[in-house]
Amino acid sequence: YAPEYGFEVTLFDEEYDAQNGVAAIGTCISQGYAAIVICPTDPSALIPSIMEAKEAGIIVGMYSSELPEGYATTEYRDFMCGTDDIMCGEVAAETLMEAFPDGCNVVEVGGQSGHSAQIKRHDGFMSKINDSINVLDSKDCEAWASEDAMAIMEDFIVKYGEDIDAVYCHWDVGATGCIEALKAQGMNDVYMIGVDGCSVGYDQVKDGTQTLCIGQSFSQMTIDAFDCIKAITSGETLESDVVWTQLDIV
Repeated sequence: YAPEYGFEVTLFDEEYDAQNGVAAIGTCISQGYAAIVICPTDPSALIPSIMEAKEAGIIVGMYSSELPEGYATTEYRDFMCGTDDIMCGEVAAETLMEAFPDGCNVVEVGGQSGHSAQIKRHDGFMSKINDSINVLDSKDCEAWASEDAMAIMEDFIVKYGEDIDAVYCHWDVGATGCIEALKAQGMNDVYMIGVDGCSVGYDQVKDGTQTLCIGQSFSQMTIDAFDCIKAITSGETLESDVVWTQLDIV
């Protein structure tokens, strides 16, 4: 979408290391970028760098993930475009209760521990499930890495085995690791929920290994973020500094 807005975009990849994000923001400051849109590995670790960017007059937007509570203000960033991660958890719970009206046993494989998406996807899920849904166990990952999810799922299988009816995994690529762990034990009929809406998640729904993909429309988030940048650079006031993007339920 960059050419449509007259933007020139550079991509920096944190590679699951917040220090790479710190370095990237430093590069943007030194080279005089007009705007930075950040999807952080560790939002808290970037706060000092984000403040430096703001002080340098750079527009700062959050993408997909918000800053921690207390920092999610226009003092620290100009806007946030993303999905409501609380709602992701709620949809997971509602779908699970509909699929298992008589109840079930579920395990939760959380995302990166302490990440805003991990916290909200857990809280939304726990706030909606009723007494018929028995959460056997819940554990978060050290990073958004498939191998972390696989290791947690392997432990769950050792502990609970065939008692596991369903898995709620906070992200689709993590669900891939869970699916592999289940396949290795011949457990091919477990109800698998994943979040994000990446191609991996949709492919897993198509081939029947993942039951539900709660998708975030990153294309729409990009458009929303670019609209915010264009409005600010044009001297307009944003109607809201938070833009929620509608979920895709597949």
